[in-house]
This record gives sequence, structure tokens and C-alpha cells, in this order.
Amino acid sequence: MHFCQHSTNFHFPLYSCSMAHEKIIILDFGGQYAHLIASRIRRLNVLAEIYEPDKVSVEFLKSQNIKGIILSGGPQSVFEENSPTTDSAIFDLGIPVLGICYGHQFLAYALGGKVKRGVEGEYGRAEFTHDGKCPIFENVPEKSIFWMNHQDELEALPTGFIKCGSTSQCELAAYWHPKKNIFSVQFHLEVTHSQYGQQVFKNFLQICKVSYDWTIEKFFEEEKKKLIAQVGQKNVFLFVSGGVDSSVAFAFLTKIFGEKRVKGLFVDTGLLREGEVEYVEKSLRGIGADLTVLREGEYFLQKLKGVCDPEKKREIIGHAFLDVQKKFFTANHLHSDWLLAQGTIYPDTIETGGTKHASKIKTHHNRAPEVQKLIDAGKIVEPLKELYKDEVRSLGEFLGLPSELVWRHPFPGPGLGVRILCSDVGSDEPLHKNVSAFTLQQKNPPFTILPIKSVGVQGDFRTYKHPAILKFQKSSNSKDPEFKLEYFEKMATKLINHYKDINRCIFLLDQNFKGNVKTIQLNKKCVQKGRVQTLQRADDIVTRTLRDMNLYDAVWQFPTVLLPIAFNNVGEESIILRPIDSIDAMSASVGKLPWEFFGKVAAQILEDPKISAVFLDVTSKPPGTIEWE
Repeated sequence: MHFCQHSTNFHFPLYSCSMAHEKIIILDFGGQYAHLIASRIRRLNVLAEIYEPDKVSVEFLKSQNIKGIILSGGPQSVFEENSPTTDSAIFDLGIPVLGICYGHQFLAYALGGKVKRGVEGEYGRAEFTHDGKCPIFENVPEKSIFWMNHQDELEALPTGFIKCGSTSQCELAAYWHPKKNIFSVQFHLEVTHSQYGQQVFKNFLQICKVSYDWTIEKFFEEEKKKLIAQVGQKNVFLFVSGGVDSSVAFAFLTKIFGEKRVKGLFVDTGLLREGEVEYVEKSLRGIGADLTVLREGEYFLQKLKGVCDPEKKREIIGHAFLDVQKKFFTANHLHSDWLLAQGTIYPDTIETGGTKHASKIKTHHNRAPEVQKLIDAGKIVEPLKELYKDEVRSLGEFLGLPSELVWRHPFPGPGLGVRILCSDVGSDEPLHKNVSAFTLQQKNPPFTILPIKSVGVQGDFRTYKHPAILKFQKSSNSKDPEFKLEYFEKMATKLINHYKDINRCIFLLDQNFKGNVKTIQLNKKCVQKGRVQTLQRADDIVTRTLRDMNLYDAVWQFPTVLLPIAFNNVGEESIILRPIDSIDAMSASVGKLPWEFFGKVAAQILEDPKISAVFLDVTSKPPGTIEWE
């Protein structure tokens, strides 16, 4: 896998590599996937740079060794007063252009076409059909699956442009101009769950006539120079978790500065998985880490006492990390000679609204305001901050890390703190009491809405909406060919696209109560030690069963989530299983595991009488984020 590293500032350009290479310019309209486009292009050994669209001039594009231009997606509508734009004269330069999502709409709008407000959004998988005439779809089947994430859509094309593809909900899903080499698609080619997205990028690069000369070795050498300049004569303390990102960051920094100048600081927050502390100590010392372990569980839990808001929890955890670090630095007189480092990767920054036009999906603990101030002051080192998870793994292999560390399931920095949902109100409501008016008006609604909310991402915006329990009468032992995870995932996408109050769908696997759901109890709970232990037990059951059934590598990640919800006055909590199939965390589908696995896991979890029910999250990303908070 090959990719380039960008500079550390957010000015013009946003991220810039060596000017000696041929390059593809990406105009960032603020989409959550703008940098994923760069990742896909870099993976094909072509340098990609990201620029703010309103700061790119025609003169600049003429003077550079630019082979193609890509217009990214974005969270806004072309109708909005302050929506991002670029000089439409760039479309007359003779340089191949590819529009994606917002870029698809802006391109048509800027050149005289018409865009309309969509009746309903289109999020997640969609079957796309093309006419076989456009070279951008060479070696792409006539019908294939691409990932949608939009509300508005095209109504009419500009003069000279030709329609070349559609979906059931989007008539003008792809168009092109044969003479100008301008191409445009409504869907997101860059997400891994667009089946032939990379093939379309390959076709575009061939049209651009690039020379494919960018490699991981060049990334390493350029980033090495930047880190040496930033760190100078100081030493580095790295916050480590034992996960992929911090392990690779530790190896990377050690490779550059040596073992004596790089130390690991591992904080036991009390929010880790069962046996995590012991695993981290063993694995990191196994790769030569000079590791200091601070056991601060009581401090973190005390800080979180009574806090229910997801954003506040993330900020508190981020601040608590800094408090612990400051206390440690003061006690060991390390202030003048040491910098703090963390294994931040790009999804952490882009989901926090890290670029000019981006919408904040959620605040990551390593992007809390106090942390950001230190970053702006140059006091925090982040060697992986422009990389995606797949690129981090590739770098880890390049550095010679053990496979077990490189391919370990990701685990969020805030730990189980963002997998324990909380509520500062309680209720014991009749079924459907919390369902919105549009559902109440239906005689047979296809789902039941839960009286709690989770984070989603729809049309590049963060949504904070209700999960919905899918209604399905058959048991998990059904031999019906439709009873597959793909079926539920498609159903979830369809319902979320249609109903505005939900952004996530779950399916009931097993229960401790009898009969059908009659009442739903929302319990008043925050993050407490007992709840952490409850989730640790369930999470451990999932991990052990994955390994026992040789399924650990069959999924990319497997969050286990605790909800303060019970049914029919039985138990206090419910568990959500969230198997994930992804590469880079920017897009994801449901991990396709056998029903036998879910049956075993649910049965063991329900041995805890506090658990009322066990559910399976069948939502793709988009519209649901991987984590619930």
C-alpha cells in the first residue's frame, strides 16, 4: 500500500507534499470523505494534494504539474448562501475533472444545470446501473453497488453533458462531457463499500495519463524530516493504548529518535476491556517500549460521575488524560525537555470538523479543546495524524511490527466510556409513547423507536437520532434465504432513508423477558464502575467467542455497547453487538458472521440477570457511525 504524507498546516494548500511529482488536486468542499479520496489515489502510487476550493486559482493550476482535479463531497447544499464554491474557469483548462457527491451537484450547478431538493435522502448502499458508454466505468459491471450519502439531487444537466448512469432513487447519478473529459458521480467512489470505486479511480488516472511514482518509503522519509524539525533536541512521551495506532506511532518515533528519547505513558482509565492492562504491558514491552503505567481509574470515573452528554464525556476524558500527564510531568520534572505525543489518525480529526467546510460528527478525546490548544502551540507530536487505519497498518508492517499488533481490532481512545450510553432522565413508558407522530399515524409501523439517541452521519452532517428495533417475526434459525445480515442491512438503509427520526436499526437476538415487548424502561444512569464491569464481561464474551470460533479476523472491529434500557420490567440494561466490516473507519458495513456465533454470545451475555435483551446493530456507515457515541 502506498501513500503520501502532507504538511501539518491547514492553510493553502491544506496539505502539500513535494512539488516534484505529478499530482491529482482534490478540492475539499468539506466532505467527511475528502481525505479518503486522497488515500485512494495515493494507494495507486499517485501523489494527491488537498486544497480549499476558494483558494485555488486558474493561474496556480496552469503553473503546476497537475494531471487531474477531483471535486469532493460536502455537508452543505449548493442552494445555501455560504456554500463552498470554486472558479468555474478551471473546467476550461483541459485538465480531466471528476465530481463526487456535492462536487457532482456543484459541477452541474456552476455550468448551468439544475439541482433540486431531494424528497428523501439516500444513504448507504445503492444499486447503480450505467450505460456502458462512458470510459470512467470501463471494467465496471453494468449493475453494481455504490455508497450514497446525499439529500439533494440533479434535475437537469448542463449543455453538452450526457447522462451515463442512475439508481432507483437518483435518475442522474452519473454524467460526463466526452470532449472535455469531465466526469461526475453522485455516489462516493472513495468508500471501500462502493464495489468498484477503486476501478473508477484507476480509470480516471488512466484518462489523466499519470506516471504512478509515489511510495510509502517517500512518506517515511518526508515525515521523518518534519518530526526531526518539530521535536528538535527534546524527548517524547507517547500516550499508548496497546492498539494499532499508538503501537505504530511508538515504533515510528523510536525508529527516528531512538529508545532513550521515546517513552510510553499508558494510563489505566478504568474504562478498558477486561485484561487490557496486562495485555498492553506485555505487548508493548515486547516491542521494546520503555513503558510507564499509571492506574487512574478512580480519577476518570469520578470526573464522569453524573455526566450523560456524549460530547461532554469525550471532552472530560480528553481533559483527564492531560491532567494525569501534567501531574506525571510535574512529579518527574519533565516539563522543559519533553513533548507529549499521541497516536491520532485522520478520521479523528475529520470527524471533529478538522477542515474548513467539514461538519463535526463527534469530538474525539484527542481533539478536546484543551488538547487542541496544545496542538496549535506545537506542544503535541502526532506522527500519524494524516493517515487512515489501513495506511497505519501498512506503515506498521513497513516498520516490522508483529502481525498481532498490526492487525488487532481498533479500540477507541476513550475506551468503554463512549460505549456506555447514559441518561439523566428515567421513564417507564407504554410501548410507542416515545415514537414520533409520523410513526404513530401508521397502523403497522415497521419498527419500534427506543427512547434514547445515538450518533450518525448523514449527508456529511452529524445526526443525533433514535435507534429503531426492526420488527421481524422469524427466528434466527430460519432457513429462509432472505434471513441474512445483508437483508437486514438493506432494510435498515431503506427505513433510515425514509424515516427522518432514526439513524440506526437494531435487531433483537435474544431476551430475558417473556413474550413481546410491552413496555420500555429508560433508566437514569451515568458511567459507573458497576456498569463498566457489566460491559467488560459482555465484551470479553464477544472476544473470546470470536477467537474460539476462529472468527476474530473475519471482522475489522466489534464494539459492544451498553444501553440503560430494559423491557417489560425485566433487568436494567441491554447489550448491543456491533460487528464491523471496514478498512479505514470512514465507511463500514455490518460484519457478516454466522447466526450460530450470535446465538452463543447472546445466551452467555443473558446469564447476567441485569441484562434485559441483546440486540444486533445492522446499520452501515453511513448513516450510522461505528461507535454509538
